[in-house]
Amino acid sequence: MDGRDSEKIDRALINADGSEDKSNLGANAILAASLASAKAAAIFCEKPLYEFLGDGKTMPAPFLNIINGGAHADNGLDVQEFMIAPLGFSDFSSALFAGVEVFHTLKSILAQRGLSTAVGDEGGFAPDLRRTEDALDLVAEAIAKAGYEPGRQIGIALDVAAGELYDEREYHLPGEKFRGDAAAFVKKLSQWRANYPMIVSIEDGCAEEDWDGWRLLTEKLGGATQLVGDDLFVTNSVRLQKGADQNAANALLAKPNQIGTLTETRDAVRLAQSCGYGVMMSHRSGETEYADLADLAVALNAGQIKTGAPSRGERTAKYNRLLRIAEALGDKAKFSGANALGGGK
Repeated sequence: MDGRDSEKIDRALINADGSEDKSNLGANAILAASLASAKAAAIFCEKPLYEFLGDGKTMPAPFLNIINGGAHADNGLDVQEFMIAPLGFSDFSSALFAGVEVFHTLKSILAQRGLSTAVGDEGGFAPDLRRTEDALDLVAEAIAKAGYEPGRQIGIALDVAAGELYDEREYHLPGEKFRGDAAAFVKKLSQWRANYPMIVSIEDGCAEEDWDGWRLLTEKLGGATQLVGDDLFVTNSVRLQKGADQNAANALLAKPNQIGTLTETRDAVRLAQSCGYGVMMSHRSGETEYADLADLAVALNAGQIKTGAPSRGERTAKYNRLLRIAEALGDKAKFSGANALGGGK
């Protein structure tokens, strides 16, 4: 088959697997073949991968996970990720530079207070904290001490990973000593958002099958906050369309190996964009040093990328690739900033 016809190759891979969930060949193996074919074709065409895959010129806003909790760390935090979002800058390199400064400022604050500066699965720190507010206070303090304005230049984003906190009846936050139904949990998230207006994005704020909870969360916070569906949508266009039809969430987390091929990833991203949803390209907790996620984010004009803290080689590889793409694009590069957010800005 002609390697330049990526969609045709991807359809052949999908048909060869034959299952709805890529359970025969496996999404990781299918993505490896899909990606290898596209990269080979890009080399043949003498184009960088981002140019071969699309015509995007948008440099994505980086969401840097600087405090790890939940399943990503061995501490008492219920929320899985506390991220910083440097949105108030004119270009990608300035935004990334600010994020790195905040990361190292946070390390100094933790060390001064006798808290651990060891890192979790995604390169962020994993201090022994219990309360979500304590982590939010540390992040806000690090932003300010690094010389930036919380909320205006650098926002905060959460990955609640609510599916890990849900038992099909109630949500349970052990560190917060909280237990309640969807309405009570949405109220809890709303309180965090009210007390910390610099929170610009909340990922997986409800469990993946709690559609009633998602609709309520979107009704309460969707006008002022980006609400990202990861486990809710699993980069699947069918689930994404259901979410759009039911007014559940307002942004898609796109993980290529979650769906299996570049074509299906692109289809989900385009559907999200056509529905007015924000799009955040994402790494996985267990990662490699492949940096093609950066090319895909630019090619599809995703506008946002989540690829961990600015530490550990499998995370920094993506940031370095984005810096090189920005340099190659030069004046053609456009930084998305807050304009890429779904819901409120």
